[in-house]
Amino acid sequence: MKGIIFLFLACWLLQPVSAQRKFSVYAVGFYNQENLFDTQHDEGKNDMDFTPGGSYKWDELKYSHKLRNMARALADMGTDVLPGVGCAFIGMAEVENDHVLTDLCEQEPLKARNMRFCHIEGPDRRGIDCALLYNPALFSVDSVHLYPYIPELQKDSTFKTRGFLSVEGVLAGEPVTAIVCHWPSRFSGSPYREHAALQVKALKDSLLRVNPSMKIFVMGDMNDDPTNKSMKEVLRARPEISQVGDGDMYNPWYNLLAKEGTGTLQYNGSWNLFDQIVMTPNLLNRDGKKDYSTLKFWKNQIQRMPYLFQTEGKYKGTPKRTTAGGVWLDGYSDHLPVCVYLVKEQR
Repeated sequence: MKGIIFLFLACWLLQPVSAQRKFSVYAVGFYNQENLFDTQHDEGKNDMDFTPGGSYKWDELKYSHKLRNMARALADMGTDVLPGVGCAFIGMAEVENDHVLTDLCEQEPLKARNMRFCHIEGPDRRGIDCALLYNPALFSVDSVHLYPYIPELQKDSTFKTRGFLSVEGVLAGEPVTAIVCHWPSRFSGSPYREHAALQVKALKDSLLRVNPSMKIFVMGDMNDDPTNKSMKEVLRARPEISQVGDGDMYNPWYNLLAKEGTGTLQYNGSWNLFDQIVMTPNLLNRDGKKDYSTLKFWKNQIQRMPYLFQTEGKYKGTPKRTTAGGVWLDGYSDHLPVCVYLVKEQR
């Protein structure tokens, strides 16, 4: 399966000669799973809250519902554009281990697509890692690496947090890398996230030096908005395609927050947009070009399936969490998922 083939008339991707052209469309996504823990304690991890005797009273019933709910949302990502197909791959944050990922892929909506995962155990004290879920019919994996977050100052040598999961593979016959991130929390302070951005930029640049045709997505829960220094200045993720230089990246989420005031999570009644997918210039048509002979960015969306939202009460209209205020809501996540759509002309 090579994605869904769409017929676009000359009214879209207008060309001098009016004729039908065939295109494949692919979706890639990111979704923070908000504490996808099993019910067992992992030695050395601060995960006791997610055990039957812990504060969340996390038992097999709640765990099975969490798996079911997240599988539903993950399977639905991208299906508004690609019905029955969804995403080629999805970056994930806040997953505990291989066990939960194996159980997740056994849920019927994902099992039906033979979804698989990439994961490397990281050093985070809570035991939450990044991972990549992928459809092997659309994306083939070549290599997987976890690059650790290296503290900037010697006094921070004991600081442990998520690393950067880099998955190289092939999408639509082209080399693609997804760098999946979960940057340090807001409580850590902006310099910690700026330092994460610096390390991710160095990784991205090194991959491009080895293979300039590598198409790279930096995706994740950045714990910063597109307008913050870590994204806009350090990673150099620009809000407009016309502003993207050769060493920059493109951030299609910037204007959703800055101009439309919408995002992927709420805090004190206001939207933030921490969940982002930014991309290298070789995924863009710059300078007015309309060359789709290779994979190119088409559009981006915050995934707003109705069941992901609270429908009543004080938090109506906000993402429906698994637990809030000590009450099990049987929900999904405090974050909304995001997708980017890509187009390639069929020859």
